[in-house]
Amino acid sequence: MWKVVRKMNKEDYKGIFVFAQQVDGKLENVSYELIGKSKALAKDLGCEVTAMLLGHNVEPLCKQLAKYGADRVILADDPALEVYTTEPYAYVITEIIKKYKPEIALYGATAIGRDLAPRISARIHTGLTADCTGLEIEEETKNLLMTRPAFGGNIMATIACADFRPQMATVRPGVMQRQSPNEGAACKVERFSLPDVASHVNVEVLEVIKKVSTKMDIQDATVLVSGGRGMGGPENFGMLEELADALGGTISSSRASVDAGWVEKDRQVGQTGKTVRPNLYIACGISGAIQHLAGMEDSDVIIAINKDPSAPIFEVADYGVVGDALKIVPLLTEQVKKSQAEKKNA
Repeated sequence: MWKVVRKMNKEDYKGIFVFAQQVDGKLENVSYELIGKSKALAKDLGCEVTAMLLGHNVEPLCKQLAKYGADRVILADDPALEVYTTEPYAYVITEIIKKYKPEIALYGATAIGRDLAPRISARIHTGLTADCTGLEIEEETKNLLMTRPAFGGNIMATIACADFRPQMATVRPGVMQRQSPNEGAACKVERFSLPDVASHVNVEVLEVIKKVSTKMDIQDATVLVSGGRGMGGPENFGMLEELADALGGTISSSRASVDAGWVEKDRQVGQTGKTVRPNLYIACGISGAIQHLAGMEDSDVIIAINKDPSAPIFEVADYGVVGDALKIVPLLTEQVKKSQAEKKNA
């Protein structure tokens, strides 16, 4: 049997498109992060950055996208897009890509992005690199080089989609940096409408039940007190919580602590967890495997506490304390509380 493969003319594809994910009329942070990175990539390609905004009554968000660097917004506003469901969103973005032919299309590696992007890639017959932590333009070919953890985070793989367009990737939230906002910025807004979006709704959302979290998201925290295998067990994470509370932050952990069942998965920092950039990161009993360092090395100030003076964590730390975290953390908490009391009484 002969199989006919249509050769794609890559020259027809121009520009970088970003899926601007919004929920309840609020843009997700990863949307701004992707636009910021796309602006850097666009300089190497000499093209514009376009945000794809889907929803209902979400036009005011176009100004926010312009403020953070979007050169253009393609707005698909339809009642059927008010609440995210897979089929209508996949249908609309597929049609946008068919019409505008972007060279690159990026999505956040969120629950929505991970659900949406693979379906679009299958429909437009292109590749998808999932859960990326790095994006660069190859100088010679101008292909997008997409880097992601592989084999459980033990190696980093760089992948290129040389033959098909658009080049597509989902990107982990917190990895890229947003641009500083430009309050006076404006961008072109193009409305994109399809007459049959509602006919693609095959699931009816009866109710959205939001999870109420009592803990701060580690990606939003300005202070993180992180524990690793050196904490000895789950019972010792209480002292980390006490220090974090005193500093106005929250706790996080290494993969070892999560794998041991000491803390929840959403507290994990690293290539197989979350990427964080707090003002202060205190690593307690964490040796500093490369997978962990990749998730926190861009923190403003890093303090490491570890028994082993040769632990890799000290290579990225601004301040290091060689000693037992179980003894040092309570002393540090005591000094923080004492200092705060003195300021309050001054």
